[in-house]
Amino acid sequence: MSAAVTVSELTRYLANLIGGDSALRNVAVTGEISNFKRYSSGHCYFNLKDRGAIIPCVMFRSHASRMRFQPGDGMQVIASGGVNVYAEGGKYQLYVSSMVPEGIGDLAAAFEQLKARLAGEGLFDEARKKPLPLYPRQIGIVTSPTGAVLRDIFRVSKLRFPGIRLVLKPVQVQGAGAAEQIAAAIDFFNEQYPVDVLIVGRGGGSMEDLWSFNEEIVVRAIYRSRIPVISAVGHETDFTLADFAADRRAATPSQAAEFAVRDAGELARYLAGLERRMTVSVRNFLASRHGRVADLMGRQVFRQPKLMLAQRQQGTDLLRERLIAATASEITRRRQQVCHLVDKLELVNPAGVLRRGYGIVQRQDGAVVSSVEQVNMGDVVKVSLSDGYLEAFVTKTKEVW
Repeated sequence: MSAAVTVSELTRYLANLIGGDSALRNVAVTGEISNFKRYSSGHCYFNLKDRGAIIPCVMFRSHASRMRFQPGDGMQVIASGGVNVYAEGGKYQLYVSSMVPEGIGDLAAAFEQLKARLAGEGLFDEARKKPLPLYPRQIGIVTSPTGAVLRDIFRVSKLRFPGIRLVLKPVQVQGAGAAEQIAAAIDFFNEQYPVDVLIVGRGGGSMEDLWSFNEEIVVRAIYRSRIPVISAVGHETDFTLADFAADRRAATPSQAAEFAVRDAGELARYLAGLERRMTVSVRNFLASRHGRVADLMGRQVFRQPKLMLAQRQQGTDLLRERLIAATASEITRRRQQVCHLVDKLELVNPAGVLRRGYGIVQRQDGAVVSSVEQVNMGDVVKVSLSDGYLEAFVTKTKEVW
């Protein structure tokens, strides 16, 4: 019976045994991810499993940061790396250096994942897309200063409208830092050098070549742009996330120039058509007004104006006579009403009563005496008659009734 060894000794032995196996230093393992966790340190811990077994896995930050897709539970992947023993845990595990979704590449998976997330945020909604200006005066271009893209845009734009102004903001269109340059150029035109429309693009290439236009920083720069953006990335069959965020997607750079710049010849033909329609409209208007004037000139008021005036004068004379007669009749009626009212007033006029032999008796305070109870023996009263008054002493009072 061999001597007993410690746990650490056995673990080191197994680690040396497994680590020394060249077949386990670089192995690709396919399986389903479970219990995936990404810590704040950037390290990822998960399990790979199939129907018969499970293996713990770790992917350190230096490798995890290079993944273009987001792993998750239930995803079938191919993980590449080396197998070794984690001494403190007393278990073997796969140290993953790279990982791709099984069946599709990591770029395709990253594309679909980011597309779904940004679409969920509304960055691709058609309702928010801005219309292109009909007659832009200057166009901003975000692309590489070399290559056919700039030449195609320049050629088509100047052919369609020679007076159009093109402003280039040169950027790197692929490789490290390209996405940041593209986003910064879009912001530059919005914040420092406003133009009427932007063309953002590059020539065709592989998915890796076009990847800068799938980066989230570029998509968000296009989304927040106040200037309408035309994407012109790759060829007709190439699609990037920049295409979905842009206000208009062009299959080629040449088509982008056609979208942005109105054809001067087409505009001239349109204006000529407007001129023709305006000329016809003016002629028809003048003809209709000429006919109207001719109709008016043929009426009696223009052919015999004196007769027209004589008829109006006769009508005026008749109206004047009717007005005079109506005024005289009204004056007579009102005079009769006044005389009738005067007669009524005369009946109640005190002077009329005095003329008929009556008198008005007043006390010294001016009050009219209408009863013997209003005076006393010896009072001096004033008796008003039709031609004057007299003063009298009351020597006797007697009630008659």
